[in-house]
Amino acid sequence: MTSPGSWIANKVARVRPGKKTGAVAQPEQPSSAAAAEVQPQPTSKAAARPAPARNTQERLQATLRRDGEALTPRLLRRLLNDLQEVADAGVSDIEAGRRAEAVAQWYQAAKPEQQHDLWLLLSEQFAPDAAHVLSAQQRYSQAAGTDEAHQAEACLRRALVSPRARLLQRFAVFPQGLHFLVQLRAQWLPLLKTDKRLLALDAELEQLFSTWFDVAFLELRRLSWDSPASLLEKLIQYEAVHDIRSWADLKNRLDSDRRCYGFFHPRMPDEPLIFVEVALVDALSDSITPLLDEQAVPADLAKATTAIFYSISNTQTGLRGVSFGDSLIKHVVQTLMAEFPRLRVFATLSPIPGLRAWLGKHLAEQWALLTERERVELARTLQLEPEWARAAATAGATESAFLLARIQAAADLALPAKSPLRQFITGCAARYLGAALHEGRPVDPVARFHLGNGARVERLNWAADPSHKGIKQSLGLMVNYLYDLKRLDRHRKQLAQGRIPVSSDIEAYLPD
Repeated sequence: MTSPGSWIANKVARVRPGKKTGAVAQPEQPSSAAAAEVQPQPTSKAAARPAPARNTQERLQATLRRDGEALTPRLLRRLLNDLQEVADAGVSDIEAGRRAEAVAQWYQAAKPEQQHDLWLLLSEQFAPDAAHVLSAQQRYSQAAGTDEAHQAEACLRRALVSPRARLLQRFAVFPQGLHFLVQLRAQWLPLLKTDKRLLALDAELEQLFSTWFDVAFLELRRLSWDSPASLLEKLIQYEAVHDIRSWADLKNRLDSDRRCYGFFHPRMPDEPLIFVEVALVDALSDSITPLLDEQAVPADLAKATTAIFYSISNTQTGLRGVSFGDSLIKHVVQTLMAEFPRLRVFATLSPIPGLRAWLGKHLAEQWALLTERERVELARTLQLEPEWARAAATAGATESAFLLARIQAAADLALPAKSPLRQFITGCAARYLGAALHEGRPVDPVARFHLGNGARVERLNWAADPSHKGIKQSLGLMVNYLYDLKRLDRHRKQLAQGRIPVSSDIEAYLPD
C-alpha cells in the first residue's frame, strides 16, 4: 500500500527522474505532462480577463489547471486523499499520526503556493456538514424550555465539531506534530486579512491551541547561565524588547541578581513559549541603562525589596491569541516570594511602543489642552513664530507633522524637569496611557497586556530608554506598571468599566 504523502513524490519522480532526496517527497514545478493541462491563451479582450479564483471543490472536479493554481486537479485530489486517510476514524491514532507525519514532510519541502493549497483543503474540505448543523440548530431552538433542551444542545455541539478538528488533532500525534502546527499557523496568519477562506481554519486551530496550551499543561522553568547552549541561543533569538547584543549581555541578564523564567509545553520541551526577565533591586527602576550595564556590580540580594519585570517576550507567532502572560507573571511572583520573602514591590519597566505614532495623530488636540501661557512658552522653546502658540491647536496633518519633527528634534534627554517641552511630552504620555481607549481597551499594546492583568500605570520615566528604538517609539520615555497583589481584581473591574487604573502622579495630567 502506498504510504500517505508519497504518491506526489512518486508521480514527480516518474516525470522527472533523479529529483529525489531521501524518503521525503520533493514538490516540483509543473511537469511537462502537467503543463499540457494548462488551458490555451485567450484571444479576445473579454477572454483575457482573469477568471475568478476557483475554490478547492471546483478545482477537485476539474481536469485542467488554471494559471495561478499551484497543484493540478489530479495532484490536489491525491493530497486530499492523503488528508482523508489521516482523518479516517477507522485507523488508530498511532497510524494516523504516522500518516500525518508523511504529509508534514511533503509540506515542509513544498513551495509556498503549494503549501497554500494544503491550507485551502484543510479549510474548505473538512468543514462541518452545513445541513447537519442547520438541522441541529432548528432542533435546539424548538426544544428550548422543554425536557429535550439538554439533549438538543448536546446534538448541536456535536454537529458543530468539524472533521477538521480530528484531522488537526492527529497532526499533533507524531513527536514534532504540535510544533509543526504552531509553525503552520504562523505562516498563514499574515494572509488572513486578504484571504478570508482561511478564517475558519485559523479559528479552529486557535481554539485547539487554547486547550492544548492551557496553563495547567505548561511547566515554569528557570533559565540560567547553566542552561543548555541551544536554549540560551533561543533567548537571544526571541528577545523582543531589548535586543541581546552578545553572550556577555546575556550573561549579565542571568547574573545572581537576575532571574529569567519561561513557560514550556511537554511536547515542545526545547522551545520556550514566553519568557520574562527580572531584576531584583531595592527601588522602582527609572532607566533601562543600569539594568543592561554589563559592567555593573550585582545588587545585594539581602537588600532587594523590588522585582522589576523589564522584558516579556512571546516566542511563537503561531500562538497569537493564546494568552498565558498573565499566568506567567502570577507564577513568577509566587516563585520569587518563596525564594525572597523580603520582596514587597512587583512592577515593570516597560516601553511605550505606540506613543510617538499616537502623538503624531493627536498633536493638535494635545496642544489645545495647554493654557495660553503654556502654549507661548512651548512655542518659544521650540523656536517657533509667536502665531504658532495658538494656531497649532487647529493644525492640519502637514502642520502637525512639522511640529512633531520640531518636538522630536528638541526633545533632548537631558532636558530639566521643568522644561516646557519635557512637561508637554510627559503630559501627552500620561494621557496616552491613562485615558486613550479603543473599543474599551487601552490603545498601547504593552499597556493593554499589563492593565488587562490587573496592573496600574504607576510612573513615567524621562530618558529611560536612550536607544534608537526607544527614541523612535516613545522619545525615550518608559513606564512602570505596578502589580499591587491586593488590588489586581479591583483594577481589572475598573478597566472593564472603561477607566484605566493610574497612580495619583499620572492622574494629575489627565483632563477632568
